[in-house]
Amino acid sequence: MPELSTSLVELRVLDGANLYFSRAAVKLTLDLTALIDAPAPAAKAYASALGLGTTRPGRIGSGFRQRFAVRVVGHIVRRIAREAGIGRIGVRVRSESDVHRLVVAFPWAHEGRARALGQAIVDVVDAFGADELPELVASVGDRVRNEPAGDPPPTLRPKVPVVAVTGTNGKTTTSRMIAHIGRAAGLHVGWSSTDGVYFDGELVKYGDFSGPSGAGQVLSQPGVQLAVTETARGGILRRGIGVAYNDVSVVTNVTADHLGLGGIDTVDQLAEVKAVVTKITRPRGWCVVNGDDPRTFGMRLGSPAKCWVFSRDPDSPSIRTVLDEGGRATTVLDGFITVLDNSSDAEPLLKVVDVPMTLSGLSHYNVENALAATSAALGLGLSRSAVIEGLTTFTPSENNPGRMNMYSIRDFTVVIDLAHNEAGLEALLEIMNGVREPGARLLLALGSPGDRADDMVTAMGAIGARGADRVVIGHKGDYLRGRPPEELEAVFREGTSSVGVDDVPAFPSELDAAKALVGEAQPGDVVAVMSLQDRASLDAWLRSEGATVDNPETLKSKVERAQH
Repeated sequence: MPELSTSLVELRVLDGANLYFSRAAVKLTLDLTALIDAPAPAAKAYASALGLGTTRPGRIGSGFRQRFAVRVVGHIVRRIAREAGIGRIGVRVRSESDVHRLVVAFPWAHEGRARALGQAIVDVVDAFGADELPELVASVGDRVRNEPAGDPPPTLRPKVPVVAVTGTNGKTTTSRMIAHIGRAAGLHVGWSSTDGVYFDGELVKYGDFSGPSGAGQVLSQPGVQLAVTETARGGILRRGIGVAYNDVSVVTNVTADHLGLGGIDTVDQLAEVKAVVTKITRPRGWCVVNGDDPRTFGMRLGSPAKCWVFSRDPDSPSIRTVLDEGGRATTVLDGFITVLDNSSDAEPLLKVVDVPMTLSGLSHYNVENALAATSAALGLGLSRSAVIEGLTTFTPSENNPGRMNMYSIRDFTVVIDLAHNEAGLEALLEIMNGVREPGARLLLALGSPGDRADDMVTAMGAIGARGADRVVIGHKGDYLRGRPPEELEAVFREGTSSVGVDDVPAFPSELDAAKALVGEAQPGDVVAVMSLQDRASLDAWLRSEGATVDNPETLKSKVERAQH
């Protein structure tokens, strides 16, 4: 017998706060082709049989028909829940870019019954065109009612302060900074990131722990007094946030990244995902947001916490707004990182140039990361002295591997940085220009994981070729994710050709690309590698070639030479 077709594309159990609810939820992705492409009388009859009143299905395959389906599916969920004795239930139904698909989500308290409700919804949707729909709804409702309840959500309720950090760029750096400040305050600090789980500066577990499992790993460390969790888009979409609440949420910025994955197609949708961390911040806590990023700044409105805004511009309208609302701000005033509060005088903490991560104030992104970390640390109640000590002792290569790590070798500079999207690449070029000696060149190794959208890869090719004097491609073999390297090269070269650069050789690894560019470099030049997988081997090779890590004094002198 042929298999019966089903509308179910995916049933996903989200264990914590997510895009749809601030607590655990079930997410169903449904293919409603049968309803979307049905003649209007048939669609109308289905809705009527389910107890909906007057309806206008709209044309076959249209956006109006999809919105009609949103209403129908929401009604189905509520009808089944009522038959199952659940009573009131939260329901979110969302259209997708594919007009035939919808996502429906509802919160859950017991997994067994929640899964049963999900399957019951599918059964009713699959019964489009069948007779006796009211009887089917009653039957599946009874089934859900009699299903064993199952386990409650595994969402953690932390007993120590938690800082949740998200954003497109700067998550890892800001998380590490906050953790470092916490240690300067004398606390035992655990933190999770895309690089692994750390406790008091020691790697406990290697891997990408920017999802809910990372929070669990951190909070399970014996003696932990402060948890700092890097919270990425993917973990929120796939599993939800692993903790029920945080004490401080930080959103660094939102720019184009990972679009076209997981149903997130626009920057506005991406911002909606990242805003989840702000919605579970405790009312007595702080929501720390970037006042220079409108999408990020708007997140304060959906948070129960007070707002602490950061901006490099002390006259930013966002700062005035937040101070008028009774919040606080961190900014740069007369060269000092400064805290503002309408109830007291401006409080200068330290000079921006004395924060090594800012590269003598050259890196605008890292100035913002320092402002964000300062806000979060003070919002936790950590001391002014701990913030100053933490910021002044946090150095790029020692405390922030893989992010703006700078080396000196044979009278030129090498920079290793993640630079995983357009904004990150522009920030890297800003740094390269800032330490390039007059008349010297910029040599850049481009690279990207294989799952990035073509338009992003093309844009990075154009940005790199426009900004650097020499560009090559260094592949990330472990991150090609099934994409042929030749295909990725072609997309990069489409971008470089758009700005008139056609000579773009490709190398099988980041390390091979670095060796080629270092071999071409002349005194005063700056070589940079967009590095994701070869950071450790790049560091080892550079040191074997006689390279030394730039300390704050070396960086300052390079910046000064570049300005003359």
